[in-house]
Formats: sequence, C-alpha cells, structure tokens
Amino acid sequence: MAHPLPIPGRSFIGGEWHAREDFTSLNPANLSEVVGTFPAATPAEVSAAVEAARAAFPGWRRTSRILRAEAFDRLAQLIKRDTDALATLMARECGKNVTECRAEVVEGLHMVQYVFGTGRTGVYGEVVASEIAEKDAFTRRKPWGVVAVVTPWNFPFAVPLWMLGPSLLEGNTCVFKPSEETPAIALKLVELFAQAGFPAGTVNLVHGRGDVGEALVKNPGVNVVCFTGSYAVGERIQQVSATIPNRIVAAEMGGKNAVIVCDDARFDLAVNAGILSAFKTTGQRCVSASRIIVHESLVERYAKAFVDTAKRLQFGDPLDAKNFAGPLVNRKGVEKVLSYNALAKSEGVEVLLAPDGPPDAKGCFLTPFVYRTEAKPSLRVTHEEVFGPHVALIPFKTDEEAAAIYNDTEYGLSMAVITESYRRMRFFRDECEYGMGYVNLPSIGAEVHLPFGGVKKSGNGHPSAAALVEAVTHKTAWTVNHGTDIKMAQGLTTAIDGGPA
Repeated sequence: MAHPLPIPGRSFIGGEWHAREDFTSLNPANLSEVVGTFPAATPAEVSAAVEAARAAFPGWRRTSRILRAEAFDRLAQLIKRDTDALATLMARECGKNVTECRAEVVEGLHMVQYVFGTGRTGVYGEVVASEIAEKDAFTRRKPWGVVAVVTPWNFPFAVPLWMLGPSLLEGNTCVFKPSEETPAIALKLVELFAQAGFPAGTVNLVHGRGDVGEALVKNPGVNVVCFTGSYAVGERIQQVSATIPNRIVAAEMGGKNAVIVCDDARFDLAVNAGILSAFKTTGQRCVSASRIIVHESLVERYAKAFVDTAKRLQFGDPLDAKNFAGPLVNRKGVEKVLSYNALAKSEGVEVLLAPDGPPDAKGCFLTPFVYRTEAKPSLRVTHEEVFGPHVALIPFKTDEEAAAIYNDTEYGLSMAVITESYRRMRFFRDECEYGMGYVNLPSIGAEVHLPFGGVKKSGNGHPSAAALVEAVTHKTAWTVNHGTDIKMAQGLTTAIDGGPA
C-alpha cells in the first residue's frame, strides 16, 4: 500500500500560518513513511508567538467567561466530526494502537466538554464572611496572562487539551509547543481551534526540539509553564523559572508505578489489571506499571498466568484494531528499553520472558520483558523509569512491606491495589505516596474531571486536567464597605492624630 502524502507542516503565530520544511515526523511502525515535514521555530519566532499571546491577552481576558466557554462548544463539535481521522493520524504518528488513539480523542473531547460546562457552572470566586457587618468580602480568580503548554508525544491530543482548555477558559492566552515526535496531530488540533473561532493570538503553535522549548521557557513574557514529560526536562523548566518573577510551573513528570496484588485479590482481575498497567501503549505511559508487587502466597501462580498472558499479546500495525499495542515511538526508545533489559540480567534477576531475536528492522517494535526479583534497594531496574514493555514481579509478605516497596522510589505518580478488603484499601490509600490511586483497576485510566499529577519526582503539586485551574489563575481578595464610615477588622482603631475611634 502506498504511503499517504506527507502533511505540510505549519506553525501558527498571531493568527497567521507559516510553512517550512526543517524536520520530519516518521511513522514508528514503518520508519520509511514520512508523516509530515515541519518548521523548527527560530528564537525570533518563539518571541513572536509569546508577543502575539501577550497582545491577545487583554481582549480575551475581558471577554465574558461564558462566551469563552462557548468557543469550546464549537470546538467539541469539530472534534466529534473528525474523531476517526484524528485517531488514524495519531496512530500513524506515535504508534499507539488506533483503538487507544480513538479513546484518547474522546478523552480530549471530554476535557473540552468539561471546560464548556464549567464556563457557566464552575466556581471562580467565593463570597466570604467579614468581621464587619457592613463589609462584603470576596475571593476571585484572575488569569495570569500567557501560558506555555509543553506536551509529550504519548498523549498528543488529550494532554494538550488538559492544559489549553482550563488555561483559555479562565482568560489566559497560550503558546503551544508539542513534542517533535508528534507535530502532525498538534497541527490538526490547532487547526480545529482556528476553525472554532478562537481569536488570533489566543492559541499559538511553535514546533521544534528542546532548544525551542528552552527559548519558550526562558521568555519572561510567559507567566505559566504547563509541562508533561520527563523529570530531567521538568527539573530544567523549574530551575529556569525560579529566576523569573511572576512565573508558575505546573509539572507532571515521570513515574515508577506499581500494582499491588494482595492475597485476597480476585485472581483473573489481578492478572488483567497487571497486563493493562504494564503493556497498554507498549508501556509508554507515565502511569504505566513497571512493578507488580504480589503477595508471596500468589506469586508463583501469578507469574505463570501473567507470563502466559503476555506471550499472547499481539504487538503490530497500530492501524489494525485487533493488535493489543503498537511500536515504541522511536529507535532511541527501543535502545533504552533494551539497555534496561540487559541491566536487569546483569543485576541478577530471574528472567521469565524476553523478546525473541533482534529488534524489528523496519519499525520500532519490541515485545515484553518480564522478570522476578526480591525487593532490593540496590536494583536500578526496579527504581528507574524505563518507559517500555519492561516489568518486574516482586513478592511481599505483609501490607506494610508492600507499601514500603511501593514507596521505595524517587517517584510517586500512580498506583493500584487489588483486594477485596476495605481495610486494606484504606491502608494503601493512606500509606502509599502517589497522585492517583486505583482499587481493583489498572494503574492507568485517568478521567478529566479528576486531578492528574504526582508527588516527589512525579510532580510539583500542580496537577493537570480539571485541577489545572489552580495553577493558571491566582486568587485575589476584594472587600467592599457598604457603611458610611470606616470600621476595621481585629478591633483596629480608626482614630487619626490620636483622637477617639
């Protein structure tokens, strides 16, 4: 079958499109297929995008919040119209199976619908009691200004909408810098924003690699940086931003997530939860579980069932809905996972399943690597993020030990516990360090109206999705005196020049 013609890539600055061919986006399932050619933003173009957003901010901020929300209703209708085309493009560009891609488009749609709904019903201020009866006191949320949205390749449609949606609804304007691995789906998303009638400058798009992101983050005209990606990049963003006044960073970073399987678990559910957590999206989610912590009474049986199931998984053409998952995103990802597979062997683990033969020569396919090991603080493979189909089975004796094993990483993003005991559910809820927890579910499967973020190296206390409103606005106090004289709180005297109050 002939490849579709490459998409001519464009940037979008101040309502104007700019085309250039500086780098290519390839199909990771078939590296001979060019998905599109795109312009890498120059420093001047990054500055122009920030200036365009800054110029658009006053008018957008003054637009009725309800009218801003109605623009998202128009966007929702366009996403519904293009769902299948968006899913197909995403599958070609990032290698995720088309069924997952369609679910991601729907997740992005849900974020847009959530934003539209909160335009009329969301709380963006409160009436607060005052000590003085004649006073009305209010808190109000105000937008910061310009938001830089820097997003990953593994969720190239939904994650940008988690950030763009709340930012724009609250009156901010945005500069969107997507991953260089998925510029095509980002372009289509911004085209939909333009078709929906968002004013020029409210959404700007710049493409490129790390140097473009660096230039955007260093620009003092950016008030908020919303980032999802690796800890190393998130750390750099926070270091740069610490030197810039009037700057907030909302960062969701890596994970070393786990599923805890208790001795009272429903066995088939536990196996399926582990498989989905470890291998959906070929293990390339920040919430993927690369550790399955299993009670020692079940570990032999669980290991056999888990490996038998993993062997049956089909990793193939992401456009074939019958396949469980597709390739890794690029050769660099394949090399990284293979290096961790080799490291696991050198660290003395018991290998239960390994890929057969050399990696695929035409694409970036890689099958599961599964091993068993005792919990050891010295093992790098059970502490470092791998981002691929690489998973450890780790036995435990007590709930306290399971929680300690789970917590023994520098990350704290997602966890799941499989148990029928409500007391255990509560124990793990309270004792594990995470941002998102699940019971009798995989460690994946976020919903947009819940916070998405983590602790330790996984996040900085500003979750994404619905909770992002806390980062892209700041609270102000507004107090009005309805009396004809001045009365102060805390009994403070209002006397002037020493006279009586």
